[in-house]
Amino acid sequence: MSLWMILPVSLPVFTITGIWVVYAMALYNQHVCPVHNWLYNESCEEQLPLQRGPVLCCTLDNIPLISKCGTLPPESCFFSLICSTGSFMVMLIGLLRYAHVIEKHQNCVLNTAGLSTGWICAAGLIMVGNFQVITT
Repeated sequence: MSLWMILPVSLPVFTITGIWVVYAMALYNQHVCPVHNWLYNESCEEQLPLQRGPVLCCTLDNIPLISKCGTLPPESCFFSLICSTGSFMVMLIGLLRYAHVIEKHQNCVLNTAGLSTGWICAAGLIMVGNFQVITT
């Protein structure tokens, strides 16, 4: 068994774990409301037991979307790191897959299209991770 087989498995393990850590950091810093609070806009009448700080109700601006969790510091730094590392791993896995397939089948248009698509997705992930916009 080659050690290169660990790379495709480590991509989802690393990124999924990282996204949950970013959500936990955003929740701890009260930048988003918890997932189990489904009373958005109605929770302003009653104080939620785990909330503290200036915002005492969950509005639609506090829904824990992935990009919303990684908008404010300190979790934005970790979100950027996760996205950049994940996109590098996508590019590396795509290149290794391309090299493996081209070794077996000399010139395949589908293989080149797969490499191009993977690299475009990796570039999009870099853009999402490093250029977060704070909307008010």
